[in-house]
Amino acid sequence: MPPTTTTPKPHPSGDNRFKLLDRAITKHQSRGDALIEVLHAAQGIFGYLENDLLVYIARALKLPLSRVYGVATFYHFFTLKPKGKHTFVLCTGTACYVKGANKIQHAAEECCKVKFGQTTPDDKISLVQARCVGSCGIAPVAVLDDKVAGKLTPEGAVERLMAWKNEKDEVTA
Repeated sequence: MPPTTTTPKPHPSGDNRFKLLDRAITKHQSRGDALIEVLHAAQGIFGYLENDLLVYIARALKLPLSRVYGVATFYHFFTLKPKGKHTFVLCTGTACYVKGANKIQHAAEECCKVKFGQTTPDDKISLVQARCVGSCGIAPVAVLDDKVAGKLTPEGAVERLMAWKNEKDEVTA
């Protein structure tokens, strides 16, 4: 008898990214206490955590959807919407607020013409608020594409945002 080769069956959703997510869930033995790790994997694979994905994870880990949604919305590094090319995360904790985070927020919103929690129409910049990023000693703080910027001023924020806005889009041949 000739050897048979089997091609992997596609995921029932038709989206092969779920195979990668299933591997992450299996790696953690479908344990509910691995929720944060599974959410990290899902966001890394899909880019953001849409509602259908949260339902899938809740079922796979045998957790209530409310718990999965609660964790996904509590931590600022999880996002439920697609992010822009660049991310501007402004800390709005007490130390940052006292030292002028509200002025930085206003300047950023004016510069980008969107509110925090939104992405610019050209998908270049997402403005995100965080309750605290743990860098109170250098307040006010923003995390700009995963790099902490301390003692930020409204002018410094606008300067960075303008640089992002003025970047030329990469042209693919």
